[in-house]
Amino acid sequence: MALADALEQQGWPQVGELVLAFVLSALIGLERQLRGRSAGLRTQAIVGTSAALFMLISKYGFMNVLSDEVVVDPSRVAAQVVSGIGFLGAGIILTRRGAVRGLTTAASVWETAAIGMAAGAGLWLLAVVVTALHFVTAYGLRALSRLLPGQVSESQIEVTYADGHGLLRQIIESITSGGWTIRQARPQDVEVDGTAALILEVAGGARTEALVAALAEIDGVREVQVLSEQESE
Repeated sequence: MALADALEQQGWPQVGELVLAFVLSALIGLERQLRGRSAGLRTQAIVGTSAALFMLISKYGFMNVLSDEVVVDPSRVAAQVVSGIGFLGAGIILTRRGAVRGLTTAASVWETAAIGMAAGAGLWLLAVVVTALHFVTAYGLRALSRLLPGQVSESQIEVTYADGHGLLRQIIESITSGGWTIRQARPQDVEVDGTAALILEVAGGARTEALVAALAEIDGVREVQVLSEQESE
C-alpha cells in the first residue's frame, strides 16, 4: 500500500509537470539569451524547474506524516519560494553611474518561478498562458515602448578620426547636443598612423542612427561603428 501511494505521488503526471515547467522556463530563458540579457537559458530553466519541484514537494512530500493529529499547510513551501526568488532577483539588479540595470531580467526570473510553480501545481493552462504573455511583453510591448516619449537606449560606439586636428571636442559636442550622455570613454589602439579611435558608451532618448549620421558628418571622422545597442531596463 505504501509503495502504491508513493508511485501515485511520484508518477508520470508529476514528471510531466516538471517537464512542462522545464520547457516553458527554457523558452523564456532562450528569449533572454537571444537578446543578450543576463539570466539566460540555463538560469531560467533551473529556476522554473526548481520552483515546480518545490511545489510538488509541498504537495506530496509530507503525506507520510499526516494523521488526525498532524496537519500541514501545502502552501507553506510555495510561499518560501516567492521569498527566495526575491533575493535572487535583487542580486541581478545593478546600479551603475545612476542608471538602474536588470529590472526586467529580475522580473523575468520571478515570472519564471511563478510559471514553474503553476506547472507543479497542475495549473498547466495558466503556465502556458503566462509564458505566451511573456513573449507579448518582450516583443509586442517593446515595439510599443519605442513609440513612447522618455524611452532611453544605451549604445556603445567606436569613432575613428584623424588625430591632432582638435576633433575630439567636436565629437563630444555633437554627442551632447543631440541629447546623449557620455557614460564612459576609452581610447582604442589603432594601427594606422595619424588616426585615433575612441570607444564611447552613451545613453539617450534619440535613435542611434541619428547619432551615427551626425558624427559621420564631422570633417575628419573616418568611421563610426555601433558595437552594441540596447534599451535600458
